[in-house]
Order: sequence, then structure tokens, then C-alpha cells
Amino acid sequence: MTKRRLPRPSELAQILRPKPVVLSPTDRRLESAHTIADLRYIARRRSPRAVFDYTDGAAEAEISLRRARQTFRDIEFHPGVLRGAAEVDTGVEILGKRSALPFAFAPTGFTRMMNHEGEPAVVRVAQRAGIPYALSTMGTTSIEEVAAVAPTARKWFQLYVWRDRGAGRELIDRAHRAGYDTLILTVDTPVGGARLRDMRNGLTIPPALTLSTFLDGARHPAWWFNLLTTEPLTFASLSSYQGTVAELIDEMFDPTLNLDDLDWVRESWPGKLVVKGIQSAEDARDMVKHGVDAVILSNHGGRQLDRAPTPLRLLPAAVDAVQGEAEVWLDTGILSGADIVAALAHGATACLVGRAYLYGLMAGGERGVQRATDILRTEIVRTMRLLGVNSIADLRPAHVTVR
Repeated sequence: MTKRRLPRPSELAQILRPKPVVLSPTDRRLESAHTIADLRYIARRRSPRAVFDYTDGAAEAEISLRRARQTFRDIEFHPGVLRGAAEVDTGVEILGKRSALPFAFAPTGFTRMMNHEGEPAVVRVAQRAGIPYALSTMGTTSIEEVAAVAPTARKWFQLYVWRDRGAGRELIDRAHRAGYDTLILTVDTPVGGARLRDMRNGLTIPPALTLSTFLDGARHPAWWFNLLTTEPLTFASLSSYQGTVAELIDEMFDPTLNLDDLDWVRESWPGKLVVKGIQSAEDARDMVKHGVDAVILSNHGGRQLDRAPTPLRLLPAAVDAVQGEAEVWLDTGILSGADIVAALAHGATACLVGRAYLYGLMAGGERGVQRATDILRTEIVRTMRLLGVNSIADLRPAHVTVR
């Protein structure tokens, strides 16, 4: 028969340890987020539907995005044991400069629409984390302001080639003068993809206060308050525009873009040049012939051509095609540090993350971006330790199989 007794006060003290009171509601929200999926959940609750869907959605039936994420889920790791992976170095060389983590913040448009803190919040986190940040042509903070708020951050500028070459040349010159060391030319947008969520939500830039957005806004008053009490939401590098994203792309971007234009950009830009939107090994090899320093295997996060190739599956062939003459980076579908480790083991030099940090921005501004970065860092380190590797350079194709 079990003998019972009352616990001593000292014994209760050992198990009754209430959590410290966190006064900030933002900090309380972010404290509960342990994965990027958790941040996505918080972002969805705190943002108007049209804003969340712009970030979260992709083109047409969103097959490309689902396939990319499924491919990462299908990864099988092959760890080595008894390898002494106590100290892990997550740093990599990206275009001749060290990054403390093997990823960069991808260029994203309309960032102040996700959260009023916008691009300055993101680049400040990049500066603290020691990783690069890429500012988009479609950004909502100017080239010069981003440079000023994070003077020691490594900054890249993403360029779309416009019908007006003079305007494009002006952006190139401004980025160079402001200290951006790398230009990323995006080449997968001859026309805008059919982003059906945006069409159904009637999303325009800046957001229009229709009856549906008014009713939705009643459930997200903080977002609307921040939008209406800060600087107007506009494109920092474009003249004022009223319309949908797809209409803007179709009107301003040049569908006749070809290799001659790539040569023009190469001649105009004195720094490192990267081409984003490569979807075949053959195109990767052609970019090298035209003097680029890196290619990004990307289907634009699934936001352009639906049923496009999955970048992770293209990676080995692309790495083989460039034969070490250019770096190969990868984006699309990355939602964890393990995804990044898998891509690096498969041959990528580095990865770009976009939605992952945007979910953090939507969940908690700059602190949310920091939380996303910390989550990815923790997952990268843990995955490397479990694989039995001490550095990114130790990762090999043998560590991962795409099932």
C-alpha cells in the first residue's frame, strides 16, 4: 500500500517556478514562436487578409511553391556519429566576403505594407547578424535611407530592367554611390505571374479602403493605425502608382529583356553581379559566359510561372554546369534551418530567405525579424551537430538524399 505524506515547502519550491512576467505584448507573442511556422501563424492573425495573402501566396494554383516545400520535406539526412561536433562554424564566404550565417535576406517588394517598420527593420537585423541584405527595386524605403540606417551592413540591390533604360541606369548609379557591393538582376518577370489571391482580394499598392478591406481592417486596427499614422506607403524607386502588382509589372518591366541587356548591366555595374531566376542548368552556364559572379536558382517563390522547376532538384546539375566559375545560390520554399543545410550539402554556396523573415516582420516588426533569424540560426546549428559536421565546408552531398 502506498504511503502518502504532505510535501515539504522546500520540495514545492523546486517545482513551482512561475515564468517571468513579460510586459511587452510583442515580446510575449514572439516568445511563443519556436519555428517559422509559428511566426506565420502569428502573422496571419495580426495582418489583414490581403496583406498576409500577398506574402504567403504564389501564382495560379500555387503548385510550384507546394512542390518546393514538399521537396524539402522529402529530404533524408545521413548523419555521421562520434564526430565531435561541439563547436559549429556557420560562416560562409559569399562573393569573397564572410557571412556569419549561410543565408541572406532576399529582396522583397512592398515591405512596409507587411509592417510599418519595413526595410529599415530588416537591414538592421542583417547588420547585427552579420549577413547580407538585398533591397528590392519594388522596395518602400529608398536606397539611400537603407544605407544610412545600417551603415556597416553588407547591402545588395536587386534590379528589374525597365522599359526606360535611363531609369534603370539611375538606380544602378545610386546603389553604387550608396555603397551597395552587389547587384542582383532578376530575369524571371517578363510579365507578372497570375497571383490569384491578390486578384481575389483586390489588392492594390497602396491598399485601397474598400468595403471589404474596411471590414477586414476592423479586425486588425493596429495594422491600419500604423499604416495611416506613418509616412505614406509608396514605392521608393518608382513614381506614384495606383493598381495591382501584376499591372505594374506589365506596364513598367521590359518583356524584351535578353542577353544583350545582361551585357549592358554587366558593363554598367562595377561590383559583383548576380542573376536571379535561373531555372535550368543550361541557363546557369550561359550566365557564366556573360560574366556573372553568381546565379540564383529560383522560381520567384512560386510567384511567376506555376509548375516551374523546383530549385533544389536543379541544384546538382547547375553546380556541375558552372564548373566553379560562379557561385550557385538557391531560394524558394525555405522555411527552416534544416532546409538551408540540405541545400548547402547539395552544393549551394548560400541561400536566400524571403517569406521566413517577412512572417517575423508581420508578427513583431524588427523584433520579429530578429526572432526569425534566431530560429533559423538555432536550427542550422542543431542540424549540423546532429549530422556530425563542424562547419559548412564539411557538408557533402552524401549527407542528404532527396527522396
